[in-house]
Amino acid sequence: MTIKIGDTLPNATFTIMTAEGPKPITTAEIFKGKKVAMFAVPGAYTPTCHKSHMPGFVDRAAEIKAKGVDAVVCTAVNDIFVLTQWAKDTGAEGKIVMLADGSAAFAKQTGLEIDLMSFGLGIRSKRYAMLVDDGVVKALNVEDAPPSHGVSSAETVCSLIDRSF
Repeated sequence: MTIKIGDTLPNATFTIMTAEGPKPITTAEIFKGKKVAMFAVPGAYTPTCHKSHMPGFVDRAAEIKAKGVDAVVCTAVNDIFVLTQWAKDTGAEGKIVMLADGSAAFAKQTGLEIDLMSFGLGIRSKRYAMLVDDGVVKALNVEDAPPSHGVSSAETVCSLIDRSF
């Protein structure tokens, strides 16, 4: 069953990169008591994710935070080493928190996984954007197909913030 507006995020563990190296971080640690704009991509460095989706969030991260959002986070079914390098390569470092969902556990728990095995990519996350307030989903826009990124774009997230928080 897919998560929906009004649901609380499941207990899950991501991996983040710290100065000491990879570290687990739970949904409670990320979302408790915070307003968070979260977006998910099927994969770092994949064409739409790299050239269209991520750049919008990099460009608008300050605008999103100025609207009262505590953090902008990106999740993908990649390892944290790939996501860390991707953040450096896209200018997201220091602007967007990268959450590795390497085994697609969070994607599966939320019902937002997509099977891309026929493309050699395995199980990935659908492309979506979510606004979360203290662990509760306030807005959720899921794309119909991986190349699409309009309903989950940074521009759309900016317009949703005023109506959702």
